[in-house]
Amino acid sequence: MTIYEISIISTTGFPYFNSLIKPVPEGVKIYLRFFDFSKDESIVQDQFDPDSKFDLIAGLISALYEFAKNIDKKIEVLEFKPKKDKTSVKFEEKKKKIKYQGDVLITAQTESFLLHKSVHEKMKLIYNLFINSKLPLDSADDIHNSEENIIFDILTDSKARENIFSHQNELKRLSNDFLNKMTDYGLWGISIASFDLSPICVFGKKYTLENVNHILRHIGYIPEIAPLEWIYRQSYFSDEQIQVCIIKSDVGPTVEDLLFEPYFYLLFADPLSYFGEFPLKLTSAFNNILG
Repeated sequence: MTIYEISIISTTGFPYFNSLIKPVPEGVKIYLRFFDFSKDESIVQDQFDPDSKFDLIAGLISALYEFAKNIDKKIEVLEFKPKKDKTSVKFEEKKKKIKYQGDVLITAQTESFLLHKSVHEKMKLIYNLFINSKLPLDSADDIHNSEENIIFDILTDSKARENIFSHQNELKRLSNDFLNKMTDYGLWGISIASFDLSPICVFGKKYTLENVNHILRHIGYIPEIAPLEWIYRQSYFSDEQIQVCIIKSDVGPTVEDLLFEPYFYLLFADPLSYFGEFPLKLTSAFNNILG
């Protein structure tokens, strides 16, 4: 599980809901991701003079510094995403037919390597299922235990895990066959990850699941991958260079009959290895089991 905590608040700071999914591992750098489900009523920044802008930024930095100190964490990077022009925003809203009416901000503490777009899709699902109908938050009913259980299942890929564990013996046997055949070509390990790249299981004797997390933390930027395609990236573990092949499947669970979540298959190999079309062969075999 690599989403560690989720908070739902109003944009005015009303603390509606917080859930600790799992404690953050000691010494691990995490991201605090923001997902805005509010109406855009912000003041256009160009209306501020330079001194006013500086005053706002200084106040933000001071508040964040005090916040981080009080929770014994250190903020190293704060990333701002420029707003799109109004014409572009209106076009995209019309195209997607998404208009948020509330004042909701969802934050999540996660591993740095998770695919932001996939995490966003999970948050949209939670918003649409449990939050939108309760607005405004400051007068909303509490989230019930049954709702909180479903939120937990969404964040921890419960349905994806159940499917894998129900086919664990087949997957382990197939993975061991692949590892035996491809050892001379430099294949060291195989892993299956969820829709947002959270590792679920690993095959082979070289790496544990926590080792896979470590490898992914040092892999760098991962772009969007089309179904049945793959990319190669470099990482390391215990000072050993590793080539990582990330394959996007076209099979996976559909959560709450709304969100399709395809698996990712990961290959860990010698940096000089060359697999040719082997990733496609592995994908086809795994898909036959998990599809």
